[in-house]
Amino acid sequence: MSVLDAGTPEQASADALWWRSAVIYQVYVRSFADSDGDGTGDLRGVRQHLQYLKDLGVDAIWFNPWYPSPLADGGYDVSDYRDIHPAFGTLDEAELLISEALALGIRTIIDIVPNHVSDQHPWFQQALAAGPGSPERERFWFHPGLGENGDEMPNHWVSNFAGDTWTRTTDPDGTAGEWYLHLFTPEQPDLNWNHPDVVAEHEDILRFWFDRGVAGVRIDSAGLLIKDPTLAEVPENPGPGEHPTEDRDEVHDVYRAWRRIADSYEGTRVLVGEVWVPDAKRFADYLRPDEMHTAFNFDFMSRPWGAEEFRASIDLMLAAHAPVGAPSTWVLSNHDVTRPVTRYGREDSSFAFVKKRFGTPTDLDLGTRRARAAALLTAALPGSLYIYQGDELGLPEVELPTTLLQDPMHYRSGGVDPGRDGCRVPLPWRGTAAPFGFSPAQASSAPWLPQPDDWSALTVEAQEADPASMLRLYREALRIRRREEELGDGTLTWLDDAADGGSDVLAFTRGERFLCVTNLSATAVELPEHDSILLASTPLDGGLLPTDSTAWLRITPS
Repeated sequence: MSVLDAGTPEQASADALWWRSAVIYQVYVRSFADSDGDGTGDLRGVRQHLQYLKDLGVDAIWFNPWYPSPLADGGYDVSDYRDIHPAFGTLDEAELLISEALALGIRTIIDIVPNHVSDQHPWFQQALAAGPGSPERERFWFHPGLGENGDEMPNHWVSNFAGDTWTRTTDPDGTAGEWYLHLFTPEQPDLNWNHPDVVAEHEDILRFWFDRGVAGVRIDSAGLLIKDPTLAEVPENPGPGEHPTEDRDEVHDVYRAWRRIADSYEGTRVLVGEVWVPDAKRFADYLRPDEMHTAFNFDFMSRPWGAEEFRASIDLMLAAHAPVGAPSTWVLSNHDVTRPVTRYGREDSSFAFVKKRFGTPTDLDLGTRRARAAALLTAALPGSLYIYQGDELGLPEVELPTTLLQDPMHYRSGGVDPGRDGCRVPLPWRGTAAPFGFSPAQASSAPWLPQPDDWSALTVEAQEADPASMLRLYREALRIRRREEELGDGTLTWLDDAADGGSDVLAFTRGERFLCVTNLSATAVELPEHDSILLASTPLDGGLLPTDSTAWLRITPS
């Protein structure tokens, strides 16, 4: 086992439950910081800003896939799971980053993509060369087509990226061959998890990265691995475990095996699932004590702005997690989702991929005020907190020219959906003009996606100098969260006057001395009795809490 496993033995054994209250910062490497001026963020750029993350107050960094990839889907089309994309750096540099971050008290979580690989992965290239009926093809979902000449797809499963889920191959003699399954793009062929090679390969990948000191893995599309081998069509109303490609019961065997591997290492190595399962009971099944540690809670993020919706989501998720003893996670956005300051400024402030459209009007002042309130609300909830890079700066979603879009969701939607590139624009660090410190002054290339010209007020440099900035709000919130023993993992108690669910004010206590109040009504409201104000997302108005605002209060134990 590597000396980088988890720092010193003392560090490895300390705080085994760190993950239950952790603040985890998502780094989209390509857009974080470019150290060599080629327009692409890299690991050296992250290493140069580790102190920024330390000052922000995070406990761990989650990296989107940093592996070699043709980048047909932003790196989620992996061609080699045991190396680093050359545009991002080297494996040695990744190990340096893991150890340097740990020296600052910051753990590293990496992304694992088990549902599919790149079509450039050696396995898939071998499968194409080997031909129908070969052992190499059994690692994937190759299948003859339907119809007289095999011209029809094997079934009509729906793609997560719109468009078809099957692509037909061409045999060496130029004739049309078998079809292969891809729930995402054709460049991402799905693996067959019934095959022992697939199981063994991913278990070895886990060990490879745990040996290099990572503290956990985020599991992409965790509920999609197992498919119905009969290729049955999707039922009109599938019952629990009946969908042919989603949330099948057998998937839990995979994660029980992974948990055994994680638990075999010194120190807590966490499994974090990206689990899009609407049924709360089915969702909680992934978090049983012998499976994943946590899973992303997307329910809160998808709700429209409003006290009733937020209260319902909080109650739903806390109730779902309680039977398995797992902490909930709270997240306002990620690399796939419209940024909060834009989303909360829209007439429809919920999130759904099918609702993303060009030219949707947004009130950024309203959205920013609400995003500040939501930041304090979620940071006060029980469990762990995820922050997507740039949300701490209040960055808006960027509507890019269609000629610059790279996200396959845009192209596979027929150009209707703007895709996800708008939340992936490189971060602004300093200065008054692009690239705003993302790249060095004498960079040879512009950033891979262009930054808006008016981002000078949103740079880290500008916000550090502004006590009222979003960045300063986040830093103070995380400082208080770390200091207050009642925050993080634990219980929540709603105030009696908000318990009927009909109030437009959300108020709850964490322990005996901390009270969080969020005003989602149309007018300013009086604060409950308190000793002092720890932090507020907006200045008070004559002692009243303004609309779309959150306050953290110190109270006297009753």
